[in-house]
Amino acid sequence: MPRLFRSLRNAAAKTILAAAACGGLSGCHSIESWDNDVYGNFDALWTIMDTHYCFFREKGIDWEETGQRYRRQLKPDMDATEFFGVCADMLAELRDGHTNLSSWFDVSYYRQWWSDYPQNFNLRLIQENYLGFDYHSGGPIIYKILEDENIGYMHYSTFAADYGMAFLDNMLYSMKDCDALIIDVRDNGGGNLTVVDKLVSQFIDQTITAGYICHKTGPGHDDFSRPFAYTIEPATGHVRWLKPVVVLTNRSTFSAANNFVSIMKSRKNTAIVGDITGGGSGMPFSSELPCGWGIRFSASPVYDADMNLTENGVEPSRNCRIDMNPAAEARGRDSIVDFAIALIKASVKPAS
Repeated sequence: MPRLFRSLRNAAAKTILAAAACGGLSGCHSIESWDNDVYGNFDALWTIMDTHYCFFREKGIDWEETGQRYRRQLKPDMDATEFFGVCADMLAELRDGHTNLSSWFDVSYYRQWWSDYPQNFNLRLIQENYLGFDYHSGGPIIYKILEDENIGYMHYSTFAADYGMAFLDNMLYSMKDCDALIIDVRDNGGGNLTVVDKLVSQFIDQTITAGYICHKTGPGHDDFSRPFAYTIEPATGHVRWLKPVVVLTNRSTFSAANNFVSIMKSRKNTAIVGDITGGGSGMPFSSELPCGWGIRFSASPVYDADMNLTENGVEPSRNCRIDMNPAAEARGRDSIVDFAIALIKASVKPAS
């Protein structure tokens, strides 16, 4: 048996012991298990995904054929890194940035959902040429009023980091005379959905249906519950911004940030500008292989308020899809920010 699996107890032996302990009790039932070798661990991984992953149909994946194709690559004496590579390559077929296999020496990650696209963001350029290296910050947020334009600008770098609502109250109040606010979530890779709900709550004046979620009800690829709506209530006792908003996006706007964009897109007086987001709308599920490696993936699909699946990304508003122009970037200009400013000037009545 390869050294990778030798130190852990054989999963099949655990099942035998469990069955013996149950004896003749009618309430006991068998639990599927796998040998702790390359074949057993591979079959465990394939079966866990087959039973719980939620986007096979949407992505057109024949998981049975995929599993057979990669299982033929296994060898009884292959080492840990070789085996990990086969498993990682199989998972990459899902084209899902939320799917990760974790070992003690590596973590698999599908990067082509963003690597095949222009980055469309340069934080240093923003800080230098739009904020003049003179801006306010708190946790994951930086902000400043673009005084020549009378437009507020904020960049939220990650929803994995929270902020104080008093901080956002102060920011929004300081911009009370601005015509509009630009919320830049480019390169925001996601994080906590409760932080998203918290942020949205200061941009609405009534309870909204933010989207829907379905849960797995069985092992079949189509075994899902009916959609359950989830709502967001307006923040009470806090400053709320009900003026126009432009949200800036790129392909590295992912997961919880993708969810934020889908919610804000349904808000009145809001435009989404930039590139299609990176997607990643499934709620995560975690499990473990007999060898101790962890597997994390999407198990519950999340839909927007119109029951559109946003796993593959949220499109910008009509006629608002734009990339950064390399020549303009070389001159210190961000084409996406400039487009947003022009859009605001063309559509927003100046504040009195």
